[in-house]
Amino acid sequence: MRALVTGGTGFIGSSIVRVLLAAGYTVRALVRPGSDMRNLAGLNIEIAEGDITDPASLQRAVSGCGAVFHAAALYSFWVRDPDLIYRVNVGGTENVLTVAKKAGVTRIVYTSSVAALAVPEGKTPVTEDTPIDPRKIIGDYKRSKYEAEQLALKFARDGLPVVIVNPTFPVGPRDVKPTPTGRTILDFLNRRMPAYMETGMNVVDVEDVAIGHLLALEKGKAGERYILGGVNMTMAELLQTLSEITGIPAPRVRLPYHPILGLSYLNAAWCRMTGCTPRMTPDTIRMSRHYMYYDPGKAIRELGLPQTPPRTALQKAVEWFKANGYVRA
Repeated sequence: MRALVTGGTGFIGSSIVRVLLAAGYTVRALVRPGSDMRNLAGLNIEIAEGDITDPASLQRAVSGCGAVFHAAALYSFWVRDPDLIYRVNVGGTENVLTVAKKAGVTRIVYTSSVAALAVPEGKTPVTEDTPIDPRKIIGDYKRSKYEAEQLALKFARDGLPVVIVNPTFPVGPRDVKPTPTGRTILDFLNRRMPAYMETGMNVVDVEDVAIGHLLALEKGKAGERYILGGVNMTMAELLQTLSEITGIPAPRVRLPYHPILGLSYLNAAWCRMTGCTPRMTPDTIRMSRHYMYYDPGKAIRELGLPQTPPRTALQKAVEWFKANGYVRA
């Protein structure tokens, strides 16, 4: 079977491509003109130039494909034009699903995010069935992923064979941009983290996430959501694990919430005037008040999602960043 992967040059998308190739699929990747192709170098795949915001290019890319993995998204907590997040994450998803429906694609896996699920309260892990209060969603990125997931669920109710997966916080190789989680690892490796804000996250190996996509294609139920996650860790536990891997001392100073939130607004205002990118945004600081804990039990039970230990996943991320010139000597 030929499978189309949107976002194939990205962190999760390039891992999906590799998992599909290993499973014997013919893979076509939708790639925007001028994209960074490092993550796909040397792979025996078809390249279709196009963009999820351009339905005509999507029609060409989907032609002849039996399956579609929609992994393309704008993953950022800072853009100068918030409308862009909605055009890509919501409008782009609607385009992909509409074109796939018209083409008669037999199976679609949509890469949503835990950002589309309920905001965790305390340290109780969120499941796929935890009630969602849209008013508590923080920031444009999370709101766009929530709206896009609601679209996918509507398409599923109308008969489109789409399975939804919700990755947590993946780490591992080929995080070229890097993602916000990868940036935390990099800041630690480059000794740019003298202090930290206490929070929590669910750490998962990006390669487990990619395998989860294939399992969703082969075993998932249309219209169902599956959290592709690993182990819940506090920020202090994450930094201590990185310290054990690298020998770099973990920061011991814990930052207070309200003064840092105020500084984040000043930082954001400065960056809007100067054109720079803030190292912290009000959205990320507000999110840090929540322990982003999730329960991947459904994906483990129903799909067979693998569970690589977080130390192993972090080790792979550290080695890749070092090998690819992201870490100062």
